[in-house]
Amino acid sequence: MSDFAAKLTLSRGKTLELHGPADITRETTEAIVNAANSSLLGGGGVDGAIHRAGGPSILQECRRIAAGMKTGTLPAGKAVLTTAGRLPARYVVHTVGPVYRGGRLNEAETLASCYRESLRVADDHGIRSMAFPSISTGAFGYPVHDAAAIAVRTLAHLLPSCAHVEHVRFVLFDIATCKAYVKAAENISRESQPISVIFTKGPS
Repeated sequence: MSDFAAKLTLSRGKTLELHGPADITRETTEAIVNAANSSLLGGGGVDGAIHRAGGPSILQECRRIAAGMKTGTLPAGKAVLTTAGRLPARYVVHTVGPVYRGGRLNEAETLASCYRESLRVADDHGIRSMAFPSISTGAFGYPVHDAAAIAVRTLAHLLPSCAHVEHVRFVLFDIATCKAYVKAAENISRESQPISVIFTKGPS
């Protein structure tokens, strides 16, 4: 699509696009990522929007997954897959971001793990395209500029090594968040690093 705010073109033809303002429940990528609560039972923000738009089948699958876990909850930084109900996407990857507490409890590593694990789960299931929201920057309070740097850097480094995932989109709720992610992508393209990156600014 040509409506991206910015794009990183990586090695092996992999692409990482940034879009916003946009609604992740309307995405036609093969999978979308849900910024879930640890209970997997739905909530506010992106989580609630995905459950409302996708219908009750997503919640039913989430309940079965939670019931199979020792604690009945999904730990922060982990990810699981369900089908997508009535959504245009085929799958939903549910991941639990960290609640920001000033960076004292290794929140940065947990947030990076959300992106790593979501990408791994998608790749393990042969998924070729997926869309992410900005994880943990809503009610969980993670500073958006810090979160954007972690998110974009993690995916830019890992995407080229994926066997199946070829295209990732960040679908960002508002202009301010989108600008933060575009800035993060531009910064990464300027760094001296062992990955090939081309930064392209979009028309939007």
